[in-house]
Amino acid sequence: MTAIPAAARGYIAAAVLCAAAAAAPVTAVPVSAVPLLAPATSDIAVPWTSVLLLAVLYAGCELPALPLRPAAREEDRSRRPDDPAPVGAGTFFPVLLAAAFLLPPAAAALVPVPGALLGPVDRPPAGARRVWRAARLALGTWAAAHAYLLLGGERTPGAPDFPYALVPALGGALVFCLLLTVLDGGIRATAEPVPRLRGTLRTVRRDFSASPAPYCVHGLAGLMMAVLWGSPYGPLSALLVLLPMYISCWIFAQYHRERAAHQATIRALVQAVDIKDRYTRGHSERVGRASALIARELGMAEERLEVVRFAGILHDVGKLGVPTRVLRKEGPLTPAERRVIELHPEYGHEMVRGIGFLKEARAAILHHHERMDGSGYPYGLAGAQIPEYARVVAVADAFDAMTSTRSYRRARPVPVALAELERCAGAQFDPVMVRALVRALERHGWQTSVTSDETAVPPGPPRMPETPGTGASHRLRTG
Repeated sequence: MTAIPAAARGYIAAAVLCAAAAAAPVTAVPVSAVPLLAPATSDIAVPWTSVLLLAVLYAGCELPALPLRPAAREEDRSRRPDDPAPVGAGTFFPVLLAAAFLLPPAAAALVPVPGALLGPVDRPPAGARRVWRAARLALGTWAAAHAYLLLGGERTPGAPDFPYALVPALGGALVFCLLLTVLDGGIRATAEPVPRLRGTLRTVRRDFSASPAPYCVHGLAGLMMAVLWGSPYGPLSALLVLLPMYISCWIFAQYHRERAAHQATIRALVQAVDIKDRYTRGHSERVGRASALIARELGMAEERLEVVRFAGILHDVGKLGVPTRVLRKEGPLTPAERRVIELHPEYGHEMVRGIGFLKEARAAILHHHERMDGSGYPYGLAGAQIPEYARVVAVADAFDAMTSTRSYRRARPVPVALAELERCAGAQFDPVMVRALVRALERHGWQTSVTSDETAVPPGPPRMPETPGTGASHRLRTG
């Protein structure tokens, strides 16, 4: 069972108390026969039938039987693997926002509770996670309902006055988004062994900046649900809004399942390489990161960024075809052993040939040791003959090799490594890629690393001198 830190337990308890206080005003109202299609105009008259129907609808949307778990859930996109408490909620926010636009704030806060308590969780402790999710969504729905009223939204008999309710509805959706993001930041901070306020604020700002557009879409869908709910056609017509949302969520879930499978495939390959060649452990991930920095600086589209990152991560996968005794040999490599190592780009290309999602990354894996002057391997391509992704990965590979401390030599400082890349630009590396890396590092910086399990102290003279400009070791550690 995963233990929740004391600070996080206190935070969850405080959220539960706040949610209870938000919903408390409804307890003073006697249960009466309130017309189904007459939403309340104040916190005094509560349309309990609408509360019940909306709560059942949301709970039904959250049932584990729906084929939307777990990939489409917002919480799985926002949390880190080691978070001891959940930070997300369900997919069907339009139902909650419709409640915020139809019901008094205190009544709206009750709608997400049954679904949140009954919904699935993927890690223990399940009880605490469900309680947190219920409190989080209750507060978010309550805040959205208040924002809707403060911005001029009215709960007249029938439906919200469209299109005049559009601005209040979007405001309510943004408040819903903001509060959930802040609450998520709080649970992350309290779950940390040593809370870091600056890091938490940065995370909250980043998460909120990426969220308004999707939440505005949820708000529009919620408003349309509310309009149809109060129309002469009744609540059943409001379900028509959920149908396209359900289909889009299903497609989104399928995409994330496929993406998760891709990531699992890549992780397995990289772990196999790291186990076989302990001297370059972690190198592949950093080459992927540096490749993405270069590609972003070049203005590549997001889809291409993902592929070039895969290319950087998998550039050394062909080492799985190189005998371990050669990779780990102590002492100079013979010409025959060096030729064996130089076959690893071809081995890697053969290994990933059938993996369709890698696309152009396959060519980068094959050609990342080509040189601009045509003296590289395996085919001696020159200049523009070398695929663009391969030219990106070649620079990222050499840069990380030079700036990483390994068991057989110390790292070079980043400025020294960049100067070496610039010196060899045109002959070995593409000058465009080198300049892009320099600009990217000026903006983002770079964290150097130790890439072996051993203490980073050179154990003796290398087996073969480093090739000038590559930063590669005698064992071709750049890949």
